[in-house]
Amino acid sequence: MEALAISQLAVRDLRNLHAVDAELGDRFNVIHGGNGQGKTNLIEAIYLVATSRSFRTKQGSEVIRRGSEQASIRATIVEGGLSRDQSLGVGMGVRALRIDGARPRSSAMYAARTPVVVFSPVSLALTMGSSNERRALLDRIVLYSEPTSLAELTAYKHAVRERQRALEERGVNARDLEDWEELTVRHGKRVMDGRDVAASALLANAREAFATIVRGALDLTGAYIPSAPCDVEKYRVALAGSRARDLRRGSASIGPHRDELTLDIAGMPARTTASQGQHRALVLALKAAELAVIGRSRGTRPILLLDDVSSELDAERTEALLTFLASQHGQVFLTTARPELIALKTSDKNRVDFKIVAGHLTR
Repeated sequence: MEALAISQLAVRDLRNLHAVDAELGDRFNVIHGGNGQGKTNLIEAIYLVATSRSFRTKQGSEVIRRGSEQASIRATIVEGGLSRDQSLGVGMGVRALRIDGARPRSSAMYAARTPVVVFSPVSLALTMGSSNERRALLDRIVLYSEPTSLAELTAYKHAVRERQRALEERGVNARDLEDWEELTVRHGKRVMDGRDVAASALLANAREAFATIVRGALDLTGAYIPSAPCDVEKYRVALAGSRARDLRRGSASIGPHRDELTLDIAGMPARTTASQGQHRALVLALKAAELAVIGRSRGTRPILLLDDVSSELDAERTEALLTFLASQHGQVFLTTARPELIALKTSDKNRVDFKIVAGHLTR
């Protein structure tokens, strides 16, 4: 795999980060500081400039520093020996993306250029929360192998909305229902096919990573469960047959928006039976698997962002994680309130430490 790393980062007016300029290490970057000093904000800035989105909020305006009109992030990214500049500007209702000064063809193409994987306390929703979180994980994985997959998912959602509108405004015999259902099936089938492949690769890698983190004490299994029939004709018939029910309930009862990725530990559903420690280990295993699968798709190792991971794991699992990380390749960012816990088994030349206080970063 080709090497991928952010060599320089400039952040302006993002949350409590007024002006941050940093030269970064190409392996391990450990950022430490007390609570509320800006550690997570820095991780968020890296994720934003790589993907154009935040992992903390869907409202872009929320990342703008209080009293400022816009936030901006610029990164110099080195991949395969070549460098490029990526930048993101966020204003009230406005988002500007640039790669080497030029607008990308789409936000999906922008996001696929610099793969990143993030683990933070909010990532626990991946195993403890709704199925929407797990669908989003599969869709992220598909994006890096098929950048057009986002357009397919968008087209599917549009067709489902228009079908529902036709039902509610014109009834179950509306003449345009067949057309919307045809589009729903066409795009929905492509979404399901991509998720099926992604789930198989993800689960195979997650099982291996989970066994490493829990030292082989428990088995992880899972499956992708599509809500609609995988056969196109059967999907079409089922959709037409559910018109009256969907009119009553106010939404489509089958389709990719209701897919599930099941996760079981020792044969029991993780979402309802796993302990807090098992959930954390499972999320880390899924993130390690996401890293591996995306890396193979892109031919480059994604950048890994670990936010406050030492507070989410016990000492034994933290040690297992750090041993795993030291054996891997690629750039890693770790934040912690206790840098002494980050005992990486690696040489000093592979590690750069930063301290952040009230949004000011020093090396």
